[in-house]
Amino acid sequence: MKVAGIETFVVGNPPPYFGGRFFVFVKLTTDDGIAGYGEVYAASFSPHVVAAMVEDIAMRHVIGESPFNIETMWRRMYGGGYSMRPEISLLAIMSGIEIACWDIVGKATSKPVYMLLGGKVHERLRSYTYLYPADGDEEEAVYTDPDVAAEQAVAYVGEGFTAVKFDPAGPYSVFDPRQPSLERMELSEAFVRALREAVGTKADLLFGTHGQFTPSGAIRLARRLEAYDPLWFEEPVAAEMPEEMARVARSTTIPIATGERLATKHEFARVLATGAASILQMALGRVGGLLEAKKIAGMAEAHYAQIAPHLYCGPIEGAANVQIATASPNFLILESIRRWDGFHARILKSPMRWEEGYVIPPDAPGIGVELDEDVARAHPYTDDHLHLEPKTVPL
Repeated sequence: MKVAGIETFVVGNPPPYFGGRFFVFVKLTTDDGIAGYGEVYAASFSPHVVAAMVEDIAMRHVIGESPFNIETMWRRMYGGGYSMRPEISLLAIMSGIEIACWDIVGKATSKPVYMLLGGKVHERLRSYTYLYPADGDEEEAVYTDPDVAAEQAVAYVGEGFTAVKFDPAGPYSVFDPRQPSLERMELSEAFVRALREAVGTKADLLFGTHGQFTPSGAIRLARRLEAYDPLWFEEPVAAEMPEEMARVARSTTIPIATGERLATKHEFARVLATGAASILQMALGRVGGLLEAKKIAGMAEAHYAQIAPHLYCGPIEGAANVQIATASPNFLILESIRRWDGFHARILKSPMRWEEGYVIPPDAPGIGVELDEDVARAHPYTDDHLHLEPKTVPL
């Protein structure tokens, strides 16, 4: 069996854009007709440029190779351009291709990928969601009003979620890090207080940030949040200097979580070695794929750290997250885009199975889902925005 073809899909995510403005999917086809799907989580370039990069890398290093030779192909992609370092866009491209290879391998062996990564450790996977605006809420007050956010949190708990994430700490910019303003610290504390009062002990609170703050600023903010016992403080400082994030970790009782902007075992090894975080949020469409994520999960296990796969992307990356979570003893919680419903369900031939706050690992071979190519082609991304766009002026 050889990989014989490559196709990419740049799909526009319709409003309300939960999970991002677009998704970049990869399809590999073998010479005996097996198709495997992957997803690229890339934010630095136009998705159409990313798609061209995927095809270039695949033609150089994947077409004509056995999809079973994942380790060898991975090394060739990683070092073929004399990079040999965690180059985040290259790793995202590699991730999409690698996930598609695993999908093929699972289908060829009639096994879910998690059975090839050690077997099913978990029968169901606890999941959480961001607080998103309710249907018809055009003002998006859930992001700015603690009472509206608390009301939405109660609604999600009523659906079965036992954890919710929110980010009232303010916008992020290309000029970060900075000190949080007193106003934003007050609002952040008000959010956590309102949500804790609303959900009690029925749900964990996950405080999200995007690396906006200096270590001293993050420590100041953390001290205001500790009384409400959040499950984590996410990426309180930029991930590029884990030694500085470790200063925050040592100064607060709140567990630190990080990982969505990191790639490869090497960057996560620094996080673990410095004590920067005890919850690792690898994004499977960026970190290097499933096998790299399994290596990271193993390193984390040796440090008594847990994994909580990150998802601000489409459902193919989400399906890969499910595979690694199912096979990992130190799995903590899985990010969902609400209940895997809406467009995230429509773009799959069969949606992910979500029941009362938990994802049920699929028994289907491969990554367990199939892209609906007709839906993908019917929703091309035609805009020129990037996946995420920080402010470009100082805040």
